[in-house]
Amino acid sequence: MIRLGVPSKGRLMEQTFDWFAERGVTMSRSGSDREYAGRVDGAENVSLVLLSAGEIPRELQAGRIHLGVTGTDLIREKLAGWRSHVEELAPMGFGHADLILAVPSCWADCDDLDDFATIARDFRAEHGFRLRIATKYHRLVRAWLSDHEVADYQLVDSQGATEGTVANLTAEAIADITSSGETLRANHLKILAEEPILRSQATLLRSIAAGHEAEVRAFAARLGL
Repeated sequence: MIRLGVPSKGRLMEQTFDWFAERGVTMSRSGSDREYAGRVDGAENVSLVLLSAGEIPRELQAGRIHLGVTGTDLIREKLAGWRSHVEELAPMGFGHADLILAVPSCWADCDDLDDFATIARDFRAEHGFRLRIATKYHRLVRAWLSDHEVADYQLVDSQGATEGTVANLTAEAIADITSSGETLRANHLKILAEEPILRSQATLLRSIAAGHEAEVRAFAARLGL
């Protein structure tokens, strides 16, 4: 039996169900929205496991599910050496979002990463501590800043309402996922004129640890992959 992990609620779940339905596999939640069981029609030996999108990388890594749908941002943030744990079978064409670095709109002289690096260096010299970047994407942000030789900063953890940390004086900048940028603008933040740290979208992934590769690839072929 192939265990397929799918986001358990919201727009991401609905779009995942639609994606599979377009390929002849119908999924549905059993009972109320509080139940985390479901059914699959149109494919034999496949069971549906409803999980939060953030849990799916862990379950894929552990081999407790054979396939999973989640964002590439979560896979690459949560799984060190992610290519050793999962195989990307298909980008799904929805759930698009960019992981970006944003600073206060009033920083008139900060438009790109070179400007940011200069401000971070001056900030440390003036205040005696490193400029704070609020984020929940520590691994991705640290690697990206290291690649661009930015050093004078510290990451502070933010698991919710990251855009508000600058106004609340708990950070000077943020690194977060955005799709439209509206929330950033509402909080008087601007995105640096750089390529995003990561362009993310919902992706169908195979667990390497779970095994049953032949059955999984047969199911993938059934989906036209």
